[in-house]
Amino acid sequence: MKYFSPLFIFIAGWLLLLFTDNLAAISLTNGLLQLVLFALVVCLPAWRTGRMSYVDIGWPWGLTLIGVLTWVYGEGDSVRVAIVSIAYIFAGSRMGLGALKMWKLGYLKTEFPRYEYQKRRWKKSGKTNTTLAMQVEAILQGLANASFLAMPAFVIATNPDANISMFELIGIIVWLSAFALETVADMQKLAFLKQMKKVGKKNKVCNVGLWKYSRHPNYFAEWMVWNGLIIAAIPSWLALYQQEAIIIWGLLGVGTLMASRMMYTTLVYYTGAIPSEYYSLQKRPEYKAYQQTTNIFFPGPIKKEVE
Repeated sequence: MKYFSPLFIFIAGWLLLLFTDNLAAISLTNGLLQLVLFALVVCLPAWRTGRMSYVDIGWPWGLTLIGVLTWVYGEGDSVRVAIVSIAYIFAGSRMGLGALKMWKLGYLKTEFPRYEYQKRRWKKSGKTNTTLAMQVEAILQGLANASFLAMPAFVIATNPDANISMFELIGIIVWLSAFALETVADMQKLAFLKQMKKVGKKNKVCNVGLWKYSRHPNYFAEWMVWNGLIIAAIPSWLALYQQEAIIIWGLLGVGTLMASRMMYTTLVYYTGAIPSEYYSLQKRPEYKAYQQTTNIFFPGPIKKEVE
């Protein structure tokens, strides 16, 4: 049971969508296709190689799939449907193409550190059957795409109102700003690494630009991308009030908010900041001092280093 218990919340999220009057059909199609995608792209390769890194291919292409299904089956205002579909397709394809490039270059022949860290967690919690744990993890990722991560798109795509609300404008601005922030952070990190390689310095800490104010500005920006989608979904969720049973409607609102909570947990604790820093402390002598002066996730002023 300890292997399968993490799946229950995501199964509940998918079942919630299947019990709605407006989202059941698209959610059933999405869920089945997500499970097929993850079975072929993640579960099978993970079983054959013993590596979880294939999640980095399956998960973003799952987001692209959500965007495509939203575009094809969304019955709301065509402009609104197109905007949210493009947001998912663009974000998913961008990460998915990057993952395929890494696979082509051979980077997936070794396990990514964040998944090595996850295996350490499993052993510490008594999950000694790593093969089973990996399969459950892969299915969990597919169910996340079938449930909470699909909710903002599917909810938005139900709204027939041609008028764009203030919440939607704010959501779009937040999404675009966060995406720009993530891109800038990635470019600053890449430029720093190239500069260090040019001058022959290894294992240095990137503390320039946005990295002065957060140890993981790219993760923070990715979280804000999802918050932008959730904000934009508020008017469409409110419009469903008279179309769904009150309990289903309320749970759908909670489920949509869960996308933010889930991404925060993932980006900080699960496969994001904490696993990354575990290895950075071992690899980079200056990283401990960096931790003392710079916030881990939320950007903030530089703190005085502890003597």
